[in-house]
Amino acid sequence: MVQEKHSETDVIVIGGGPSGSATATLIAQQGHKVTLFEREHFPRFHIGESLIPQTYHVIKRLGLLPKMKQSHFIKKHSVQFVTEHGKLSEPFYFHDHKPEESSQTWQVRRSEFDHLLLTNARETGVTVHEGARVLEVLFEGQRAVGVRVKLDDGSEQIVRSKIVVDASGQSSQIIDRFNLREWDPVLKKAAIWTYWKGAYRDTGRDEGATIVIQTQGKTGWFWYIPLHDDILSVGVVAPHEYLFQNRGKDYEKIYFEEVAKCPGVQPRIANATRCDIFRAQKEYSYRASKAAGDGWVLVGDAFGFLDPLYSSGVLLALTSAGMAADAINEGLAKGDTSEAQLRKWEAGYIAGMDRMRRLVVEFYDGFSFGRFVKKHPTLKGLVTDVLIGDLFKDDVDVLWPLMDEMRAEKAQYLATKAAQAATTS
Repeated sequence: MVQEKHSETDVIVIGGGPSGSATATLIAQQGHKVTLFEREHFPRFHIGESLIPQTYHVIKRLGLLPKMKQSHFIKKHSVQFVTEHGKLSEPFYFHDHKPEESSQTWQVRRSEFDHLLLTNARETGVTVHEGARVLEVLFEGQRAVGVRVKLDDGSEQIVRSKIVVDASGQSSQIIDRFNLREWDPVLKKAAIWTYWKGAYRDTGRDEGATIVIQTQGKTGWFWYIPLHDDILSVGVVAPHEYLFQNRGKDYEKIYFEEVAKCPGVQPRIANATRCDIFRAQKEYSYRASKAAGDGWVLVGDAFGFLDPLYSSGVLLALTSAGMAADAINEGLAKGDTSEAQLRKWEAGYIAGMDRMRRLVVEFYDGFSFGRFVKKHPTLKGLVTDVLIGDLFKDDVDVLWPLMDEMRAEKAQYLATKAAQAATTS
């Protein structure tokens, strides 16, 4: 039976992942009434285990730093790259390049990390319903006014609010309702991954390093992320068509075919035991054409997802949560829940997301940050900023024209070399 519930809820949040829990918490901190509906029961599985340093600042705003510092999550100090031939780079230590407390981060098991964030939302005053499926977002004209939800006990309710925050991930109802999803024309990637116990891991400061390992011919790359309890997350990312076209749906077979093409991964998992199933995610790079409308806001994956390369998923989730929550809090204080008010954060967020996208594309195009820093040593600090995720500022934009210049020089060099080879042959 559907019962209309005239609650005093100011904000409804759909989804209890990092973006939803964080947005809800930051709004509740300002004294607003927030109700969060999460379809599953936590803890639940999710991919995206590696945090990059810039997540620190929102974690601090959420009041979670003490718990993170006391947790059993593996401390992450660096990132390393392995070539297609298995050659390991020098670790890029975040603290050495930017000696701040925020430069040390964590490798997390998302089931535990997300549960921590959701529990924190409850403790902050958010009313959380797990096992609650939002059947539809309710609109009056173009304005979102609430949701129709099926609760864990099987009952259905209509809950009204001033603002609806959609943090439901790729299954966002709002992005589909308004046909807002725009697939990335370049980053048409996919991934297959599983988990290993007893795989090789470094010691000391290198124990928690994220390792990015290229496959032969640079057709793809593996992530290699050490978690607690001797678990390693190991997944391959490659173009969607390459990974799945004419190869069937046997994820295990495809995975090991890629392992066979990756000298950097083979010895690391040679003596390990697989301890989970194989999972896949296909063609996932997209974004919405706008982040908000009258009475509604998209955050986290409901707005868009880039690529797992620089572990930007949780960063973008938390950053969008922080920026959107500020616009929502301001709007509630002014009594303004219009599209113009709720989109105030959008331009700054998209600029940072575009910068992260640029980094991802540069990697796939073979750009060398090492060579760039050798040529422009005074810009090492800004290169560090972009690699740790400090992308939501205009300062770093000085890098892009110089990268274009280096790419043009490389293209000219290769063209000249090819012409010379053609002349002598």
